[in-house]
Amino acid sequence: MTAPLTPHDGSSSDPVPTDAVPSPGPQPEATRDEAALARAEETRLELRDAAIVTAAVMVAGVLLGLLWVWLAPRVPLISDGKAVYLKNTEGEQAIGADGWFALLGLAFGAVSAAAVFLFRRAGGIALVVGLAAGSLLASVIGWRMGVWLGPSSDVAGHARAVGKGVVFDAPLKLAAKGMLLAWPLSAMAVHLGLMALFGPRDPEPVLPWAVPGAASGPAAGPGPEAPPESGRG
Repeated sequence: MTAPLTPHDGSSSDPVPTDAVPSPGPQPEATRDEAALARAEETRLELRDAAIVTAAVMVAGVLLGLLWVWLAPRVPLISDGKAVYLKNTEGEQAIGADGWFALLGLAFGAVSAAAVFLFRRAGGIALVVGLAAGSLLASVIGWRMGVWLGPSSDVAGHARAVGKGVVFDAPLKLAAKGMLLAWPLSAMAVHLGLMALFGPRDPEPVLPWAVPGAASGPAAGPGPEAPPESGRG
């Protein structure tokens, strides 16, 4: 006589099928901390590079001022002992000074943008802001440097020093202050162009049909069965 079978209530320690094991949950706290530290380190390096770019571009403003003093045309003045006049009333030397400053700013902007791109090809918002701020400050430094190194700004004192009827140079000045934007605008345009042409590219998204083994279309099921042939009498 055999013992009666007891029904299985699922409380016994039977082996659990492998496909019933739950999938792993969210990433552990340590992994998230490592990712946050990596992002913080990357941000720190980007800010450091931006500060280096700003300082280097600002120093280049001194060279802009030196070249502007050397290349800008002089405005000749003359004194009759009572007042100071332009020696050539139809001269365009004053406009030439503004033009030379703008041309030099455009050239310096292109060179600085290329140097920054070679320094850090990855780009970044902080780097662009540093380049723009450094370019604007460099323009101001070049302008003030040129005025300081150029002819004396004390026109009356200069006229008394040289004497009556002697031609002397007018102070170097920038009549159109908008020329200060030539350097930053050129730097932004050239850097944007270099990033668009030679900068890093984002990875292309993987399309479903490009994955090996993925179906390229809806699964083709079995076709409709042909109706059975009717028996011939």
